[in-house]
Amino acid sequence: MLEVSSNKNPMIKEVRSLYKKKNRWANKLFIIEGIKIIEEAIINQIEIKYILFSSSFIDSQEGKNFYYKIQDKAHIVKVKDSLFKSLSDTENPQGVMAVCQFNIRDLAEIESLSNPSIFFLDGLQDPGNMGTIIRTADAFKIDGIILGQGCVDPYNLKVVRSTMGSIFRVPLYSCHNSLETLADLKNKGFNILTATLEGEPIYNFDFKDKLVCIIGNEARGVNPKILHMANKSIKIPMPGDAESLNAAVAASIIMYELMKSRI
Repeated sequence: MLEVSSNKNPMIKEVRSLYKKKNRWANKLFIIEGIKIIEEAIINQIEIKYILFSSSFIDSQEGKNFYYKIQDKAHIVKVKDSLFKSLSDTENPQGVMAVCQFNIRDLAEIESLSNPSIFFLDGLQDPGNMGTIIRTADAFKIDGIILGQGCVDPYNLKVVRSTMGSIFRVPLYSCHNSLETLADLKNKGFNILTATLEGEPIYNFDFKDKLVCIIGNEARGVNPKILHMANKSIKIPMPGDAESLNAAVAASIIMYELMKSRI
């Protein structure tokens, strides 16, 4: 086991660099923190570059137990407590974090799926919303999520934490031009749906065909150009007084209705 106490150690510098999106994507690496999510990464056979333990955690009984469980899964590094705390973005860190590899998936994969249900996020900015949508997609067996232009990075630590491990199971796709990507999918036979306040009630729609459902930006909704090209708009009827639903809540309701139509 390597022991590190210096800020100048290359691994420490790498971990710090991964708090910036450009570095995460340049190196295809991201940070996960905590026992549960590291266990989820191992279960899902995610490539782990190294795991960092704080000195006090690895010397505790819980830390020793966890170390013996995962010692053959990745390179283990022991870090002095003050240094570990400076690397963590939580006020009270558990004492263990890992650096993992991610892969950029090819959008062409979607075309090979049998009758897929895909969600497209149009400029979603809130990390909590992104994480909740990924977690719900995992729960309801959605086939994938496309991240449109302007979306928060799914490998942001706040997003990763809120997925509760679902980020390892839900296929994520990134696109450089939202309109071109959606037009291409439409030409290939996908129903393009948008969730709006003016659409057709959700319970009137048949979700059985292959589809892409678009969830818009928290403040602006769906891009008007995307609205124009969609096959259909759907809405969630709301008899109460709230003007609208949180983006993640709306996506969750639609995913549930989709699942009901396919089981």
